[in-house]
Amino acid sequence: MIIEIDFNSDEALYLQLRNQIIMGIATAQFHEGDSLPSVRQLADSIGINMHTVNKAYTVLKQEGYVKVDRRRGAVIAIDEDKASTLEELKRGLQVILAKGSCKNISKEEIHELIEEIYDDFTAYQDTF
Repeated sequence: MIIEIDFNSDEALYLQLRNQIIMGIATAQFHEGDSLPSVRQLADSIGINMHTVNKAYTVLKQEGYVKVDRRRGAVIAIDEDKASTLEELKRGLQVILAKGSCKNISKEEIHELIEEIYDDFTAYQDTF
């Protein structure tokens, strides 16, 4: 997976990195048990500070996407706790849907977007 950081974005670098790794998992570019590059390797390859990579890995660990193995470093380990993941999604979607409501985006338009995005993820998973 090629990780691209937008240095002109208002989004924090560690969040950009975190989001791209999550997208890599969702699109089957990363699989359960895959090792991520070391903090130093990733920082050097994309030109950011090691502390930024470390922060992204820490957040991914806290969110249940990776575990840290002393020998292998950060390893993809998707949290099986579906109930807490659904609750987290609900909290995030509440804000996103409120933003859409403020801009007069209909329920049908939201459903179309969700189907489109979800279909992209399942299309990647069906190829493996």
